[in-house]
Amino acid sequence: MKKAPFKKRFAYWFDNRMAKGGFVLIRLLAVFTLLIVLLIAFIVFRFSLKEDVSFFSALWDSFSTVINAWMPAYDDGGETVRISYLIMMSIAAIAGLFITSVLIGIISSAIEEKITSLKRGTSEVIEEDHIVVLGFYPGEYTLLKQLVLAAADRPCCIVVAGDMEQEEMQQYIKDNVECPKNVRIICRTVDIFDPKALERCSIPTCRSVIISPTDDFTTTKALLAVSTIIHSSENEKVRIGAIVSKNEYKFPPSIAARHNVTTLQTNETLAKIIAHSCTQQGLSETFREVFNFEGSELYDIAVPEAVGLTFEELSCRMDQGVPVGIRSGRKVRIDPPAETVIGEEDHILVFSEERTSPVLKEMPEIPEIDLAARVRKKEKPAKVTIIGSGGSLLTVLRELPENVSEVVVNGCSEEYREEAEEIAADRKDPFRISFTDLNLVRTSNLVRLAEAAEHIVILSDHDNDEDAADMDSIFMLLNLRDIRIRNGLNFNITAEMRRESNQNLVVTDDNTDFVVASNMSSLFLAQLSESPELLSAFSELLSNEGNELFLKEAGVLQCAGERSVAEIRKIALMQKYVVIGYVPEGTGSSTFNPGLNEVLTLKERDKLIVIGES
Repeated sequence: MKKAPFKKRFAYWFDNRMAKGGFVLIRLLAVFTLLIVLLIAFIVFRFSLKEDVSFFSALWDSFSTVINAWMPAYDDGGETVRISYLIMMSIAAIAGLFITSVLIGIISSAIEEKITSLKRGTSEVIEEDHIVVLGFYPGEYTLLKQLVLAAADRPCCIVVAGDMEQEEMQQYIKDNVECPKNVRIICRTVDIFDPKALERCSIPTCRSVIISPTDDFTTTKALLAVSTIIHSSENEKVRIGAIVSKNEYKFPPSIAARHNVTTLQTNETLAKIIAHSCTQQGLSETFREVFNFEGSELYDIAVPEAVGLTFEELSCRMDQGVPVGIRSGRKVRIDPPAETVIGEEDHILVFSEERTSPVLKEMPEIPEIDLAARVRKKEKPAKVTIIGSGGSLLTVLRELPENVSEVVVNGCSEEYREEAEEIAADRKDPFRISFTDLNLVRTSNLVRLAEAAEHIVILSDHDNDEDAADMDSIFMLLNLRDIRIRNGLNFNITAEMRRESNQNLVVTDDNTDFVVASNMSSLFLAQLSESPELLSAFSELLSNEGNELFLKEAGVLQCAGERSVAEIRKIALMQKYVVIGYVPEGTGSSTFNPGLNEVLTLKERDKLIVIGES
């Protein structure tokens, strides 16, 4: 094989060195400068181009001329300089200009490269006790807003990692999230599926990792990447929180415990919220208020003064907070029996504005209450029309309130019909269920469906792309609103949506409840990040078993009339409910934690916000 000529081999060698970056270029430039200085000094000394010149003197003249890019004048210090010496110094000065120009170019390029690198967000984070949020999606800001609110006045650092350019992420966050001085939000451009790349977020030293709500496939890959880092690091106490929609993507319990992974399943949770919201307008907003960090939230506190009291006595004496449960070790009991006695080691789960807000007062005077002597009102029978099918339909049917007497499902696939009929028949309060297959693209069919409806539920197609499914829901919602206005109808609408950014495109009105997957998921994740000790309590409230949130009519709970808050709490407890607030009829405005001695005048249709078993 013929060997490449020297010119090509030199060019190849030089190209490889140039490609290695600024530091290599500076080394090459230094070698070139040294060779030029030595060569010119040798020529000046060897051929005596200057009178009485030593080698070191010639070396200094050569070096200073190259560095300064300046050559001596013909008459330098009164001594006539030889033309040959001037020529050599001219060559040195021209070489100096070239060297200086190249050096300035290298330094400028290196600075620009560094600035570009910083803008890309690829530098390493050196933080401790920070929160890492994996994934950033423009339009989805609930999670960040809640984490900022949760910080309150404490110093807090939030690292947001995603595949978007750092500069873009920072601008989106700056425009949409109000960040106080005690909170720092750092953005990094990172492949959240690559454990090596994630190490730049300093995950082993963080407090918790939250995977921003997205599809199950992305969430699972990110979970695996993070758990790999934590498992191989010394700090195995880092908590990982994520939301999955389908049960098949839920981490096995043993692996989840090993890697401190907490995953909440949203499909069934959101279906439950939809089921209760469709006949209890405002319940979805109540869920948001309970789980966000504005106003009141759940706290786990020690109350030494409560030791020896029953749960009923504690409820009737606690002001500026509502006791909703008891934690004994790792066991949490929400809405325990009224006669449960508080032990020395027990902690109280309270719903209050601040951890330090609740105080115990003297036992107020409460009239004797005989519920047996009262006639309990039944809630008005309700008819629900469901548009759409999918996996959440069956959960919605199971979770519909007791007063639902009839359900019409349009567009239910054959695979779900038989099971849906069994659910309707097996309930404690069975309801009639019927199926239609109307083409709702035709306005006449949609009008026919709407005219017979009291409560309409629009279910999202979980097998479709999130944006496409949301746009289908939005257009269905807009058409139903138009029909309601034009035909003077009075039905309310509960719409399931997947993305908060899409829900923001639709103006809300008094007769529409939105249950938004990404919004609710963000609230749950923020709560778990700040209060991991309440995991079991949150899981119960968000599951299909145990205690849940309800809006109950005051008349149904026999609390209508003029009563003190302490009396209302006692009446509700006798029916195994904990009252945390109320919603006056027709206002849609929730009031939480009314004062213990405050007297409320409740109408029959006013709603009480309660926690209890259905």
